[in-house]
Amino acid sequence: MTTTPEWEQRSADLWAAIDDYDAADFRAKVGALADELPEGHPVAYFERACANDSTGVGEEAVPLYRQALDGGLTGERRRRAVIQMASTLRAMGEAETSVELLTRERDNGSDHLDDAVTAFLALALMDVGREREAASLALGALAKHLPRYNRSLANYAKIAIGEEPTA
Repeated sequence: MTTTPEWEQRSADLWAAIDDYDAADFRAKVGALADELPEGHPVAYFERACANDSTGVGEEAVPLYRQALDGGLTGERRRRAVIQMASTLRAMGEAETSVELLTRERDNGSDHLDDAVTAFLALALMDVGREREAASLALGALAKHLPRYNRSLANYAKIAIGEEPTA
């Protein structure tokens, strides 16, 4: 159940042009592209979810993300679906669910989206009153990207949640 390179290119081109469309037109364009995939294709659900989310109708995106994940969405799209659904749930007042999803995702492997998982988890943690943990996560993620002070900032991130710094 894969897509073709040509389909992927048309999808990428459409997403690159999102600002050229009003919200309803963009959702319709994504829907038409998704309709080219076999019925029940997880990528079709994912693309529709993203289009809804990106145009301000997150409440319609969440069930589509769930269908995509339940349908066996894989790879980077799977991880993006978790991040995006968790972010939308947080915005809809379901921060605890967001924390659960993103915490599980952090333990689910590692890739170039690790810092995105961490950033959205930090936001959700703030919403549930766990600000020190949120700050620790954010600082720990940031530490890897600084030109200097990486070790110091990483240690301060540990101290913020009561862990022992690295000697």
